[in-house]
Amino acid sequence: MQILRRKLLQRIPFNRVARRCLYSTKNVPDVGQPTPASHPQFLKEGEITPGITSEEYILRRKRLLEILPDKSLAIVAAAPVKMMTDVVPYTYRPDADYLYITGCQQPGGVAVLGHEFGLCMFMPETSPHDVIWQGQIAGVDAALDTFKAEQSYPMNKLHKILPDMIRSSSKLFHNKQTALPTYMDLEAFQKAASIGIVKDLSVYTHEARLIKSPAELGLMRDSASIACQALLQTMLHSKTFPCEARLSAKVEYECKMRGAQRMAFNPVVGGGPNGSVIHYSRNDQKVKAGDLVLMDIGCELHGYVSDLTRTWPPCGRFSPVHEELYDLILETNKECLDLCKPGTSIRQIHNYSADKMRKGLKEIGILKDDRHHGYNQLNPTNIGHYLGMDVHDCSTISYDRPLKPGVVITIEPGVYIPVGFSCPDRYQGIGIRIEDEVLITESGYEVLTGSLPKEIKHIESLLNNYGHAMGIDTHNVVRVASS
Repeated sequence: MQILRRKLLQRIPFNRVARRCLYSTKNVPDVGQPTPASHPQFLKEGEITPGITSEEYILRRKRLLEILPDKSLAIVAAAPVKMMTDVVPYTYRPDADYLYITGCQQPGGVAVLGHEFGLCMFMPETSPHDVIWQGQIAGVDAALDTFKAEQSYPMNKLHKILPDMIRSSSKLFHNKQTALPTYMDLEAFQKAASIGIVKDLSVYTHEARLIKSPAELGLMRDSASIACQALLQTMLHSKTFPCEARLSAKVEYECKMRGAQRMAFNPVVGGGPNGSVIHYSRNDQKVKAGDLVLMDIGCELHGYVSDLTRTWPPCGRFSPVHEELYDLILETNKECLDLCKPGTSIRQIHNYSADKMRKGLKEIGILKDDRHHGYNQLNPTNIGHYLGMDVHDCSTISYDRPLKPGVVITIEPGVYIPVGFSCPDRYQGIGIRIEDEVLITESGYEVLTGSLPKEIKHIESLLNNYGHAMGIDTHNVVRVASS
């Protein structure tokens, strides 16, 4: 038997044997998250997270240090674990700044950036009990080898090492959203805070994150594509199952089946009057025949999120009243998209949309005049926001900032008319929004969600010609609907 096995092995080329050994789980170290060795289906060689190489992470740190003041120190803690009950945690999501700087998707660490030493990571230590219940997590070795930190220490050394780093710095920045007593209670940190040299780091990290790299844009395109395909399948599903809960479950299923790790936020699935509640989240009603359903959804793919909204009638036909309002929203959406280009700002686009919507709603008869107060009751939201690693990305960046190539924003005009609003009864209880993701390019814009239909004739064609065909080819449906 051994002789036969030896002869068979002699016939197998060496590279095939080596490849089998390379991907053997027995020989691959577990660092608590996917690596090219453990998950070759997700990561290419040289990537720390899918799509983002170690070189890009190192460049991010270098760029952040370049915009930080001289002799300053930046501290970013990983997001805390949030508990559902005393022993059951919610699914962990890393803080965007911590992930952006380190590539580490796990809790418990503290990253420190300094001009003299680069990236230093303080890593949590695990006990055999932790490993049994939670699995392996990244430690000091992973910080150096996987995340390419210049220095790393176990967390129990932080109180000895970090104070000297703080004392040798003239300015101190930290992520206030994930601030921990672990470092804030240090005497050196307290002293720095008392003399006013401790500031919020997000002003700088948001600046660094605003313009997306080609690798980031690749992930954002994929995230948008997944969300578009998922929402398209959900629209087709809605004619047979016009229930908010089922539509919410359907879109989440379709996103995750296409590779998304999680939803970017709890889906908004508002049928009829529920569509006029901007952040409606109960999703527990049946959509009545003839009513519209407004779905605002997004998913997260390897740290980058999507965000889009469509409104449609599951019954397959827009009523004349719905069509009248929908046409106004769609026209506003298209005209605002045409304004997206380098040099303009979200504020300018918002002001244009508000003016158009006020005039349009007055002509329809919903508003008695086109003053701001009445319109703000029907739409208190902005026309859009920055998008990236967070849904409302780079929140410290002003909407007055001129847009540049590589920035991604949303364009989302809408109207939300509550029951009881002073307007003709036929308009009350209607909510309509059409939201697209937009990448600012050198010459204008690219709609990342352009594959999802929004024209009335296309939506009605989909629902009536394909609405009962479950599991159909999404690409063919989009092609037919757009023809």
